Amino acid sequence: MTTRSTRKPSTTKRMIIMILIVGILLFLLIGWNVMGNYMMQQAAQNMPVPPQTVSSTKAGMQPWQPEQGSVGSLRAVRGADLAFDVGGIVTKVNVKSGEVVKEGQLLVELNAEDIVAQQRQLEANTALLKTELDRAKQQLAYKGISQAEYDSAAANLKAAQAGVAQQQALVGKRQLRAPFSGRAGIVTLTPGTYINSGTAVVTVQQLDPVFVDFTVPQRNLGELKVGQKLVLTLDAFPDRRFEGQVSAISPKLETATRNAQVEASVPNTDEALKPGMFANVAVQVGSEENFLTLPQTAVTFNPYGETVFLVKPSDKKNDKGEAEQPTAQSVFVTTGSRRGDQIAILSGIKEGDEVVTSGQLKLKNGTPLIIDNNKQPANEAKPTPQEQ
Repeated sequence: MTTRSTRKPSTTKRMIIMILIVGILLFLLIGWNVMGNYMMQQAAQNMPVPPQTVSSTKAGMQPWQPEQGSVGSLRAVRGADLAFDVGGIVTKVNVKSGEVVKEGQLLVELNAEDIVAQQRQLEANTALLKTELDRAKQQLAYKGISQAEYDSAAANLKAAQAGVAQQQALVGKRQLRAPFSGRAGIVTLTPGTYINSGTAVVTVQQLDPVFVDFTVPQRNLGELKVGQKLVLTLDAFPDRRFEGQVSAISPKLETATRNAQVEASVPNTDEALKPGMFANVAVQVGSEENFLTLPQTAVTFNPYGETVFLVKPSDKKNDKGEAEQPTAQSVFVTTGSRRGDQIAILSGIKEGDEVVTSGQLKLKNGTPLIIDNNKQPANEAKPTPQEQ
């Protein structure tokens, strides 16, 4: 009869054999996968890279005026919302909406009949006191009255004249006049309307020239000077450029933003520019230079640097004796300022190099290229909105 001690070695032997078999199977499986991946990689490397269709342009030198850009708000040189010091009922409206008014022109009147009546009464009393003063002067000449009586008559006349002036001021408070020449705004008043004191009645704006207010960061302040030229562009007038010049720079900076307030004056003879409009401001700083330029679409911006793809002609020829397709070559570039659709290239390529302007996402070094320039990306220094 077989005992337990005689069966134990046979069990251990069977376990060792099973482990060896499993190890061999795993080795064969891993080897098969590694060999399959290697063969696939070799096949992929031996496959020809399909050509990609791109557009291209040649890098060229262009004159470049350095500019500082900002966004500004237009403001009238002189503008005011006119209101009465006192309340009352409107009796006359002497201005129409949008009308050009002259300095001192009477625009709106309030009811002042009682004040005018008092003024006339005071004027009549003043005229009487003036007559009495003239008579007293004659009497004083031949000692008919004393000097004290004459001085009293003169004082009475001055007091009456002061009363007339005061009444005239009260009448003037009920007459709204233009403080300067300009263009009136929208007038909605009609005779019979009651106006409270301090309520804006009509606006008057002097529109030629206009001011544009904008801010400049502290780091760019050293390039700005009074008298520098600038150009305004507005969405309302996409085909126009308004030229002006810097008229003032604030002597202090805003502590919260470290920006300086800048004021510029812009001629506005046709009054196309309106106070309150937003405008893109480009201040011309420094002298004009020549830069190598490309469309901004040609540059790929990455965390590790900016790159472009050059179009490299092939030195090889096919069976027909024709030159093979050009290939893509990635190069690092150093970029500078931007204007419109363009960007300045400071280093990395040279004038005359052919650069890919669209289709870079599907390229890598050595990719064959098919150049199709029937449709090029925008490359305008001063682009304007285009209707589709």
